[in-house]
Amino acid sequence: MIGEKNTVTFTVGLERLASHMGSGDLDVLATPAMIAEMERAACTLLARFLEPGQTSVGTAMDVSHTSATPSGMAAEASAEIVAAEGRRVDFTVSARDAAGEIGRGTHSRVIVDAARFQQKTDAKAGAAE
Repeated sequence: MIGEKNTVTFTVGLERLASHMGSGDLDVLATPAMIAEMERAACTLLARFLEPGQTSVGTAMDVSHTSATPSGMAAEASAEIVAAEGRRVDFTVSARDAAGEIGRGTHSRVIVDAARFQQKTDAKAGAAE
């Protein structure tokens, strides 16, 4: 598992703009949108190694967004597994557009039993009512 990589591609459309998401005023790739694509790259990579009934949840993200990407431009986000201990899996993540790197960081996910996790979450929602 360690050393495995995954890349996802996306286009910076309206729904990913800082001006649309409320994370800024400019028509550029929003930091939350870039982070979501990094997490998608990690999540889909880890899914390859899960047993039936398992899923993973994100638990930590530490990212720098270093360059703006304009509306309409294609970009990609990548994840590489760098450590795995017990149920925890750690990744390096990065994002690029045609001009070069736009962000990088680290991300952690924990493997969980999907049904049990959902059941605990549903119980929490019921307790809040």
